[in-house]
Amino acid sequence: MKLIILDRDGVINHDSDQYIKSPDEWQPIPGSLEAIARLTQWGYRIVVATNQSGLGQGLFEMDTLNAIHEKMIKAAAQLGGRIDAVFFCPHTNGDECACRKPKPGMLEQIAARYNTSLKGVPAVGDSLRDLQAAAKMGARPILVLTGKGRKTQADPQLPPDTPVFPDLASAVASLIR
Repeated sequence: MKLIILDRDGVINHDSDQYIKSPDEWQPIPGSLEAIARLTQWGYRIVVATNQSGLGQGLFEMDTLNAIHEKMIKAAAQLGGRIDAVFFCPHTNGDECACRKPKPGMLEQIAARYNTSLKGVPAVGDSLRDLQAAAKMGARPILVLTGKGRKTQADPQLPPDTPVFPDLASAVASLIR
């Protein structure tokens, strides 16, 4: 099974310091949905792993998060892409949970759901915490410069040998070559 893990905000859609709180605020980054379609055509199972502390902070409700994800899944499907699952952490930084990236709990859940090791599985993110969670699981962290990516690229804690791409579309093009 070919599996890939994608962060949501800053990788698939534009990020916001005020959080994505409604389906209207969810706007795809140019080329990201086409990249998901290419991954689907190449036989990848696509899983989204996203921290959503806005839920824990009361900025939006679960039905709103579901509507945002439904919009994302439908938008990808319109171009021939399939997002197989969305895993999310609803907790805030202060909750001390095991699933909030950079902790590996959410990725452990993905490995359990798919009954597979994540060793070598590409995990695309724009923030250091995305890449750290991937590295802890033996996945292959990939940095995109969209979202928080430019700031992350300069971080001295960036996992060694992390490839860097301008966006999801160019990362996917490199993967399926």
